[in-house]
Amino acid sequence: MSKKRSLKIIFLLLAVILLSTGLFWHFRGNENQQFENYTKALFCQEVAGSTVSLHYTLKDPSAFGIENTPVSFGTCTADTEAICASTENALAAVTSFDRSRLSKRNRLTYDVLKDYLTSASEMAPYALYEEPLAPLTGTQAQLPVLLSEYQFYTQADIDTYLELLTKTPEYFHSILEFEQAKSEAGLFMAAYSADGIIKECQAFIDMGDNNYLYSSFTERLDSIELPSDTKKSYIETNSEHIKNFIFPAYAELKEGLTALRDTGKNQNGLCHLPEGRKYYELVVASETGSSRSIPELQQLTQKQMIADLSDMQQVLTPVDENVSVSSDLFKTQGAILDNPDPAAILTDLEGKLDEHFPKPPKVNTEIKYVQKSMEEYLSPAFYMIPAIDNSADNVIYINQGHLPDDLSLFTTLAHEGYPGHLYQTTYYAAKKPDPIRNLLNYGGYTEGWATYSEMMGYYYAPISKEQATLMQKNTSVILGLYALADMGIHYEGWTLIETVSFFRSYGITDTDTVEDIYDLIIADPANYLKYYIGYAELLELKRDAVKQWGKGFSQEKFHKAVLDVGPAPFDVVRERVLDK
Repeated sequence: MSKKRSLKIIFLLLAVILLSTGLFWHFRGNENQQFENYTKALFCQEVAGSTVSLHYTLKDPSAFGIENTPVSFGTCTADTEAICASTENALAAVTSFDRSRLSKRNRLTYDVLKDYLTSASEMAPYALYEEPLAPLTGTQAQLPVLLSEYQFYTQADIDTYLELLTKTPEYFHSILEFEQAKSEAGLFMAAYSADGIIKECQAFIDMGDNNYLYSSFTERLDSIELPSDTKKSYIETNSEHIKNFIFPAYAELKEGLTALRDTGKNQNGLCHLPEGRKYYELVVASETGSSRSIPELQQLTQKQMIADLSDMQQVLTPVDENVSVSSDLFKTQGAILDNPDPAAILTDLEGKLDEHFPKPPKVNTEIKYVQKSMEEYLSPAFYMIPAIDNSADNVIYINQGHLPDDLSLFTTLAHEGYPGHLYQTTYYAAKKPDPIRNLLNYGGYTEGWATYSEMMGYYYAPISKEQATLMQKNTSVILGLYALADMGIHYEGWTLIETVSFFRSYGITDTDTVEDIYDLIIADPANYLKYYIGYAELLELKRDAVKQWGKGFSQEKFHKAVLDVGPAPFDVVRERVLDK
């Protein structure tokens, strides 16, 4: 799971305080120490703004001086002026430091933080264009998972969790107020997007007593020794809170969206909204971490697709000449593994790192499965990012409803596990970066790396090199098509009919599937881009590293250089990697 630009909404008062404090620090000597004090203060304030954010980021907040924080999900605000002021103040505080006087490590943090806050500041006027609710990735889909994985390290954690459940209605109410403000501004989501979210809410409510928030709570209680009567009391309280707070919150969200359903004035891409094209450019830059323009990203995508198609053509035999490159997109590949157990696959994948990657840290990984009733509404798999002071304990969720065969399972675990998200996250955590870096999400870097890892997964699978090449290149081409469709819909204004025609030209004729893709792209702009553009940027960087390093190039050296930088915009990644 990715954390969406968590510093976008910074508490206004704190940003002002940090600005003045940061300026004062300069008169007190050591620039490096004062910069680190500043980033720590910013980290502590930001992470403490939400109980969920705090708990998922830190196992022991007290070690960072964070204590007695209010229990809250945070708030969803439509106060554009306050958001603009806070981001501008935070950016001014960062740039008040003299970069030339910072250490190499702190200069990297400075560059990433400055870029992050610059992006947030540029996007702040468009706060009402943001969408907290989206199919698969929205709050309504992610919150139950976050609650079900809320770990109990102490009895106090249980008490906090139960209090947090009572805050769900007010949190959802703030989201509905935000959606109302979007509606009044003519920016409410397309009706079919609202329909999908309404359906998700109803499905969650319909689980009733079978909801996993009941069973997961009881399971998590086992991590702490409790008297039987205390445990029983906690279970009863949890049950009451789910019925009295969680379900009513989802019902209110459903009813509120139903009332707003037909107020959306745009059923198509962002470019049809006032300043929508400009906003899309900012979203793409934020989500991908790429400084390329949209036309340049289209060229990058087409260039990579042509290379992939050429590689496929070299592998195809004369017998295969009439086969559409992408005609097998939605077909299963059958069984290829002797042991399709996810834990065994992860062990196998980890063992394949030795030759081409830095040694991974030792961690524990638990495989969990998405509840069957929610399979339709969640991603095929997702990795739960662990607390930065507890990175040894990791969880990967698998959605069996979206993984039709064991090759898909294998490559998905390469994406989520090794050498993907799990490896990337735990490797970087072992380097003990400045804590603020853990809050600066760069989807292009993280999802690009995971997609790059997924592509390598085909060559790790027990299939021939020719089969691996065909399947990997085909998958890459498909992702490229999604990326081009995203840019076509939101930047060029493609209609559904034009999108269907585009996919049909590549041999994808399943209109229902393309319509689903269209709806997902409308609801979550640039989501596909962070995967594909991040992947394509890494491939471009790798080609340049091969040229520049010559005989000094190795897979391990390149991978280490990329991983050592950590999540960052690609201009920063490129500079640091090629400087090796």
